[in-house]
Order: sequence, then structure tokens, then C-alpha cells
Amino acid sequence: NSYRQYGSPAGVAQSVSGFQYWTDKTPNGTFNMLSPGAKNTPAPWVPFTRAGCNVGAVGMANMEIENTGDVAKVFGAGSPEAADPNKFADFEGIAVHCAQSSAFCSTANHGITDALPSEPGGYNGFNVLHGHKFVAPQIGTLPLRDLDGNVIADHFNGQTIPGFPGFDGLSASVSLAYTAAMQEHGVPVTFSYISAAHVDAQGNDAGPGQADYVARLRSYDSAWGKFFARLRGDGITPANTTFVVTTDENDHFAGGKGSPAGCDGVHTPCTYSQIGEVSTNLAQLMRQAGNSTPFAVHADTAPAIYLNGQPARDAGVVRQFEHTLAGIQVTNPISGERQSLVNFQVDPVGLRFEHMVTADPKRTPTLVAFARPDYFLSTNPADCSTTAAVIECPPSFGSDAWMHGDLAPEINVAWAGLVGPGIRHLGQDGEVWSDHADLRPTILLLAGLRDDYAHQGRPLWELIDQRFLPSGLRDNESLLRLGQELKQIDAPVGALGLRVVRMSNRAITGGDERYAAIENEIAKLTGERDEVAGQIIARIEAAAFGGRTEQGGDDAATRADSLLRRAAELDS
Repeated sequence: NSYRQYGSPAGVAQSVSGFQYWTDKTPNGTFNMLSPGAKNTPAPWVPFTRAGCNVGAVGMANMEIENTGDVAKVFGAGSPEAADPNKFADFEGIAVHCAQSSAFCSTANHGITDALPSEPGGYNGFNVLHGHKFVAPQIGTLPLRDLDGNVIADHFNGQTIPGFPGFDGLSASVSLAYTAAMQEHGVPVTFSYISAAHVDAQGNDAGPGQADYVARLRSYDSAWGKFFARLRGDGITPANTTFVVTTDENDHFAGGKGSPAGCDGVHTPCTYSQIGEVSTNLAQLMRQAGNSTPFAVHADTAPAIYLNGQPARDAGVVRQFEHTLAGIQVTNPISGERQSLVNFQVDPVGLRFEHMVTADPKRTPTLVAFARPDYFLSTNPADCSTTAAVIECPPSFGSDAWMHGDLAPEINVAWAGLVGPGIRHLGQDGEVWSDHADLRPTILLLAGLRDDYAHQGRPLWELIDQRFLPSGLRDNESLLRLGQELKQIDAPVGALGLRVVRMSNRAITGGDERYAAIENEIAKLTGERDEVAGQIIARIEAAAFGGRTEQGGDDAATRADSLLRRAAELDS
């Protein structure tokens, strides 16, 4: 959602929101959406609009206006839109990026130039329609209603304004109503976000099986049923349309056991006396441990920590900070267990392997601490009464009980569902090792399109009927094995990535000689991994999107196996 960036006179990393429009820049002039080449990342709607399709975005980060400050940037500082007192409801969260000459985004409909000045190959003659105020009249009868018949509106400060209801207001009924309306009115490609079902109207989290949570899940299930029935009535079915649904990640529940014993939410509702993250003031913890080094933190259960002045990673002040952090013990108020606060620390050498270092060096943290997932680490005062001797709070009983972004199996194992023309009917399959980077190339392979860049993931062509595959992928078992090995050496939580996290933590918590030796090994692994992964990705991209048959690959497979063996030896 956000990150920090060095650049203030005092050398303190300042917080920057990740929720900005696609072409926005940060205070130091780098693009928020930053490519490895330090340019603006190519936009995801471009292959579709170039092919003649309008593309809708419902609450999709960075594809539409994310904050009211962006209204002036997109429409112009002196525009009527920038002066609109209801700009949140009118212009945030909803957009349609149009194909060339599409009437949907005409100037008469308030379409404006879809400016992507850094797009490879250029991007001229395309318009975009921003906001509920301009999109809604093109996709339905006003006022636009959700799938349950309620007017879609922003409810804020006692006011009800028809328009975008906020990102947390995108329930299944609301989001899928926008999506269906777009599909029905000339927008055949839609990307839609649905807000979490475990959060109530007051922003508090419910636990598994809790009555209000179960009720919201039932309402979401009902909304999906209405959505698919409505699309069936329009002739939009898996026979002619690809549907991809996934979670951004799974969550860890921070809370005690449900009561009564054996409650499941289906037959017996659960209640919780302990529910909510354990709020922890990391600055106070460090001071109590005898370390007063000033730092900023991107607050999280896996916080990125930025020591003031951006000292070198092997500087004494950094090494001492890391050792102090590794030694902090806390008592978990949920379980009563005495435990280390942090499971793993990873510094920029390990972060580079994990694809967590950008082309902007000012964004690189001193380290990332993967805490135990019950804890939320910040430098703010704890959210309960405390004294100088008390640095942990009891759970916050409702707010933020579902923890994500950390390194834990219950968080890192998510799911995706795909159905549509050419997709095999495999049912639930836990054997295909994939991650989110694979969904984009899979969608484009099915659509017969290509991006302006090589993907970091791979198309999941083992899920696709052979008849729908390009010749370079059809019955190509050797390339499929390479694709599967790619995930294990290149994905952040693949076999190699998890070993590197453990290696980085051992280096950081050990002596200086051991630190240097392990860091050098990680750097070597990273260089070799990048080379091998690049070879594999090039072969897959050529076969999937370049019309070339790619056989063989024994050398790349051998080198990938060697990387995994070496890392296993180093991790032992």
C-alpha cells in the first residue's frame, strides 16, 4: 500500500503512498510505478486497447484515480473536475481505458487523453473515461444500483452521494454490479477488486465462524450467484469468456480460539474474547534493549526498516541494530508464550534476490524484518494504555485481526480459479506451483495477445487444452519442466527464495566474518539465478508469444538444479 523513500534533509525516509495513478511520480521524481529500467512500468490495459477492446477498472490499484489529489493531476489544476466538491464519489476508483476511436470515451462523454508518455512503442490516439460520474451514464440507468438493488453511493460524514462508495465499500454486490454493467455496455475486458468480507461497516475485523462474518460471506456468495446468472442472460459464459478470480494473498488470524469449543460458523457460531493484532512499538522495544539508533519504519507485520542517513549495509550501526532486533523477546498476550519478536531479517542483498529492490535506490530499506504474524510493528505509541515498562498491548479486540504481507504458510499459500475457452476442467488442483506473476501471461496467452515486456512469471499452459496452444508449447514437456523449475528458483517463496531468506537471517544474526561469507554466496546465487531465469523466460516467451518452437533447454535445467543443490548445501 505504501513504502518509504530517502530524500529529506535529515536523511529520514519519508512515507509515500503506493496508491497513485499509473503515471504519477514520487517526490524525488521517480515513477511510482517503476520498471527495472527506471521508467514508467508498461500499463496493463495497453495490449487490449491496441487490439480494439475497451478495458474497465473497478477499484484496481493505479489503473484509476486513487486519491482526490490526483484529480487535478489527471484533469488539470484549473478544471471543473478539480473544483468538484464531491470529487471522491465522482472521480475515484472507476475508469474505462478505451480502444482508439471508441465512442465510449469520446470527448462528448468527457473522455480525455489516456496519456502514457513512456509506453514502449508509443501510445497515441487513446482516450480514458475516469470516475463514476462519467462512466456510470455509459453503463446503465442512473442511479447505478448494486446486485441487491441498492443505489451505489458514498456514505461519508452523514452524507449519501451517489457515486464511488470507497475501496472498502466494494462489496461483491457493488463491485460485481459495476463489472456486469461494463461487460453489458461495450467493455469486454474488466479488472475488478472486491473488498474483504471479514471487515464490518465500522472497520472492525471478525473471526472465523463469527456470525456477522458468516452472514457477509453468505451475501458475497449470493452476489456471485446473481452476477453469473446475469451474465448468462447476456450470453456471457465460460464458453466465450475467460474468468480469472484470485486472492491477493491469504491472511493469518490474530486471535484466540473460538467459543464454544468445536464451533464452525456453519452449525454453531463462534465468539472470541481475544481478537486483533498485537500492537508493538518497535522504537520503544529497541530503546529498552539499549539501542537508540534513529530509524523510520514502514509499519507492518513485516516492516521495512530505514535507518536514518541510509548507512551502508555492513556499517557497524546497522550490524548492531540487527543484532539488537534479533535478541528481542516478547510475551504473546494471545498465547502467553515467550518468543522472539522476529522470525527472519533480510537485508538488501537478500531483498535483491527476492525481487524487493527497485530501480530507485532511495526506496531500498536497511532491512525487512519478518515478524511473527500476530504482531504489527510500528514506531507509534501503542494503541492501549501503557507505561515505559510495557511495550506490548493486549489484542485490539476487533480492528485488524487478519495479518498479511508476512512470511508464513497460511499467508503465502493462496488460490486462483480459471475457467473459459480452452481451459481444462481439472477441478481443485494443488499440484500446480504458481504465483500471481503467472496469471498475466496466462491471460494474454489465452487472448492471443502480448505485452510490451518479458514477464517475470510464465503462462500456466498445463492448464490449457493442447488444441489452444501455440505450436511452441504443444506437447513440449522439456519446456514445461523448465517453466516449473523457473518458479522454484525465481519466485520469492519458491524453494530457492525460502532458502535465501534463511541464509540472509543467519548472516545478519551471526558474526561479521560469517556475515560477509554468506552475503557473498547470496550475491553469487542472485547473479546466477538472474542469468538462468532470464534464459528460461526468454525461451518461454519466444514459444508462447513469439511464434517460435523452443525445444531442449538441458543446460538451463542443469543449472537450475545446480542452484537448488548449492542453496540446500549452504542452508544446511
